Amino acid sequence: MIRNIDVGLARAFLAVVETGSVTLAARQLNLTQGAVSQQLRRFEELAAGGLFARASRRVVLTAEGQRLVPAVKQFMAANDKLLAALRQPEFQGEVRFGSPYDIIGSYAPLILRRFRKAFPSVRVTLVCLDSLVLLDELKAGRIDLALTTETGCQKGGETLRSDRLVWVGARDGEAHTRDPLPVSLGAETCVFRPVAIAALKKARRPWQAICEVSNMEPVRATIEADLAVAPLLSHSVPESLDIIEADRRLPKLPLFRVNLYQAESLSPAAREFAAHVRRSVAAG
Repeated sequence: MIRNIDVGLARAFLAVVETGSVTLAARQLNLTQGAVSQQLRRFEELAAGGLFARASRRVVLTAEGQRLVPAVKQFMAANDKLLAALRQPEFQGEVRFGSPYDIIGSYAPLILRRFRKAFPSVRVTLVCLDSLVLLDELKAGRIDLALTTETGCQKGGETLRSDRLVWVGARDGEAHTRDPLPVSLGAETCVFRPVAIAALKKARRPWQAICEVSNMEPVRATIEADLAVAPLLSHSVPESLDIIEADRRLPKLPLFRVNLYQAESLSPAAREFAAHVRRSVAAG
């Protein structure tokens, strides 16, 4: 008779429930799709019944699967609480984490949620600034860790992934066809700004600035309203927007790196937070 349940099986089950996809669950858990599928099969064997059914491109729960979700969530919450209690004496204090506006929505929610569950006694302060400003803040000792977007990687940095800068517009929008091209750009310190301007000048495409702020909300608003296009990293493009192919009178943009920088001296909590950042960005 089985007396213990593998936490990894339960975690895979909940990841698929939350994402509705084995592929997305694998990214979230930093595992292969095959490994997640195998864990699901083992979990279904424990339940002695089918827990999932496929509907279009999503994986949906059967009635038996829906019945088990509350119990599995309680099980995982108890596991995470115990784990946090075991680690709590080592990880306390504050972690000051910086991220640029352009990727804050892509990684920060997952990083903060996971870290908070594991280490509830650690206070995390989130600082949102342009990448170049974040590096200055790090040198000044005002933050512990900085996630940046750059075309290269400076001394002391660690590249976690690469991604292409792309032109983004409204769904079925026409802004990219107008002359001069309406563009929403970041402020002077935004790393995408000089790259996009240089590409447009090289392509001899006339343009005009519609929005010049680093905060993503007004930039996104102008894009969704089809008032402008904007350069964004491909993995950070919201589902409500479209990537515009570079051959549609728009110049190709270069690859960017997502880099992690950290202070010379880190607390145990900050080192653990850095490990969370690495896993989440690599899986994203």
